[in-house]
Amino acid sequence: MEAFDTPDIQEVPLQTPFFRSKVERFLADNGLRMEALNLYYTVQDADGNIVAGAGLAGDVIKCVAVAEEARSAGYTLPLLSRIVSEASSRGISHLKVFTKPEYENVFGSIGFHTIARAPKAILMENGRGLEDYCAYLSTLKGNGSSTGVIVMNANPFTLGHEYLVRQASAAADRVIIIPVKQDVSLFPYSERLEMMREGCGQAAVVAEGSEYQISAATFPTYFLKDLSDAAETQMRLDIDLFGRHIAPALGAGVRFVGSEQSDPLTARYNALMLKLLPSYGVRVQVIPRMKSSNGRFVRASRVRELLSQGRYKAAASLTPAPVHPYLKAFLAERALKMELDTPLKPGLVGPDSSGAHKDMDYALMSRSIAAIRPFFPRMAQASSAGELRETGIEAEKAMMDATGGVNTHRGAIFSLGIALRASAAVPDGSRQITEDKVLMYSACKKIAAGILRKAREVSNLSEAAPSHGAEAVRKYGVKGARDMAADGYKDLFAHWLPYYSSIKKQPYALQRMLVCLIATLDDTCIIHRAGYERSEELRDEAADIFGEIAHSTDYDKTKLLLEGLCRRYASEGISPGGSADMLALTIFIDSLLTNN
Repeated sequence: MEAFDTPDIQEVPLQTPFFRSKVERFLADNGLRMEALNLYYTVQDADGNIVAGAGLAGDVIKCVAVAEEARSAGYTLPLLSRIVSEASSRGISHLKVFTKPEYENVFGSIGFHTIARAPKAILMENGRGLEDYCAYLSTLKGNGSSTGVIVMNANPFTLGHEYLVRQASAAADRVIIIPVKQDVSLFPYSERLEMMREGCGQAAVVAEGSEYQISAATFPTYFLKDLSDAAETQMRLDIDLFGRHIAPALGAGVRFVGSEQSDPLTARYNALMLKLLPSYGVRVQVIPRMKSSNGRFVRASRVRELLSQGRYKAAASLTPAPVHPYLKAFLAERALKMELDTPLKPGLVGPDSSGAHKDMDYALMSRSIAAIRPFFPRMAQASSAGELRETGIEAEKAMMDATGGVNTHRGAIFSLGIALRASAAVPDGSRQITEDKVLMYSACKKIAAGILRKAREVSNLSEAAPSHGAEAVRKYGVKGARDMAADGYKDLFAHWLPYYSSIKKQPYALQRMLVCLIATLDDTCIIHRAGYERSEELRDEAADIFGEIAHSTDYDKTKLLLEGLCRRYASEGISPGGSADMLALTIFIDSLLTNN
């Protein structure tokens, strides 16, 4: 190819290992490393070797490189123009690029301008994004008061964050919190924003977040906790952008940070701020990290660890009360994911099989869980049975939209919604689990009664098509989902929860719990699929198998029995969906009440 000819630009399929490795080698040869990308365009020579390339990740241009032998061929501008055009076709009008200083003129020629500088890199964008964000921040300025800033991820917001805000508000007339907007945390940005606003109260103003502080554009290695030369450069860019643009927009003279003893990357970031920000007229004040009653530092990472273990009370003890509904929402999602992620579940969708289902698979169920997750905090905070019911209806609609009309989790939305709201009746402090079970049982019963009463008040209820479960209840007089709720899930508190708590750390705990439920529950999903008489036979069979595996340590035998059940349920098209809902509910309530 002659120099300055129009190059043949090709998109490389990064999902294919061969081509991904090819791009990785090309980048490594040019002093770069592969990053997460949505797409990558290349120019290749006659032998198929990549001689120039550029990628896009979200709204950030990345991994721009030209082989040394091709740097006079004029490939860079056509490549970048192709990237900009592709981004525009995807509705992305403001692009950023993290690049080497020597590319500043190249990007400048196609409309990019520099917004932050570091010795080894620059950050550029091609729109008014930063200008518009700074204009918004300027509306938060105080009236001549001294203003301090805290940049906070709060994943989740803890008592340590609350302490930092209180100490900052005592040292400044006005404190403004800038949330990290990047959505790669355990809790989504929308929830973290609400946690901060509710947790800070009047002590600080919580601004909207942006991609201009600790984001994939300014500081991607922050989320990887990667202390490297690249991280050092990104820290300097992030600090330069703050000192050059963010602080002046807010009229800020001080940035508050918490002390850091265990995370080397955050400790280095703090040290660089102390060194660099004074040159922009911004003082850095380090506030010692808060310790809990046991002498440990209060850390969001510890809260996340406790939540992953299903230990709500311990996690709640490290967070302010306004945060607790969000912790419960996470645990409700965790319960659904634990049920879905369990293999060897007779008739049910799992990571190993779709069971008896032709219309559901693991990916569909995962989409369903993601769709209903945003409604869980609202359920925990609902002020009335009517509000809880309306939120549940919204969650069902979101589920149906995500699954193309397949009912994946309607029963779980109903039962978990009741439990989320009922959990407000149980004090967060450590107490005897027996007392908490009584409170939770009574609250479930009361809330279910309110929901069912509200449902009966709806004028068009009688016109609605009856569900399969309701039809089984009417025809056979069995105990359906509404009846169990009206009874406060009595069997769960009396039998299922104690059994699950006793085995939950053992192998095949969830599978054994599921067999226990199949053996004791009037599962209307089974009745609908298999008929009443066959459902009774299946219940007896499950009871026999449960008797063999309930407390057995012969896990090879347990596995064989579960495999046999899975084959029979799949061949007969039997799916114990009601038992699956109660399994998730048992997991969730156990996580709320456990003290260990």
